[in-house]
Order: sequence, then C-alpha cells, then structure tokens
Amino acid sequence: MADQLSKVFAALADPTRRDMVARLSVADSTVNELAEPYDVSLQAVSKHLKVLEDSGLVSRTRDAQRRPVHLEDNVFDLMTKWIERYRQQAEERYQRLDAVLEQMNADEEANNSDSSAASAMGSEDKSPHRKSRKGA
Repeated sequence: MADQLSKVFAALADPTRRDMVARLSVADSTVNELAEPYDVSLQAVSKHLKVLEDSGLVSRTRDAQRRPVHLEDNVFDLMTKWIERYRQQAEERYQRLDAVLEQMNADEEANNSDSSAASAMGSEDKSPHRKSRKGA
C-alpha cells in the first residue's frame, strides 16, 4: 500500500483532477457541477473523484438530496511540509554555492590585481623602448 503523500501526488498528476481540486478550492460542488466543463461521461468524472477520495484530497458529504464534494485542506499541510523540507535543503545548497562563487571571484580579483602590479613594475625595468636615444 502506498503512503498518503504518494497517493496525493499520483492523484494530482492528472490535469483534470488538478482542475477539479482548483475548482473545489473555491466552493464545494456536486458531481454534476464538477462534470460540466469536461467533455467526458459522468462515470469518468466519478472515477476521477474516487482517485481524489482515495488520496484523501476530497470527501463527499450528504446535504439532504445533495451530495457535495468537499476539498480536504489538511492534506495540503502534509504536502506543504514535505515540499518545504526539500525547499529549505535546496536553499541551503544555493547559499553554500553562492559563498563559494563569491570566494572564487574575490580570489580571481586579487590574483588579477597582483598580476597587473607585477606586470607594470616589470615593464618599467625591462623595456628596451624606454631607453633614451640621446647620445646614441
């Protein structure tokens, strides 16, 4: 049996189900209301909802004759915690990389300024074109 997080990501892998979740984030809807924008059968929409239900993303309740589908936002907390952990790790790696690049740039600038100074001093002493031509 797959863990809940795997089920959630698998359920959200389908664009139709992602769209349903987006629409349910605005308001609860019936199966018929959810099916309206899609060119698929009511049975296909019910199958999508079953996948969302199995993942814990949605639940169905009974309101008299109406059976609205409700988005379970606590599942998003689970996803957010998982994503945030890896986002923080990635951010820390980028910060370390930035520090290494800054140090490399500083070292390169120091080497270039040392080379320029040495080159300027060496050119004054060794340049044959700098000798005076008077008396030659």
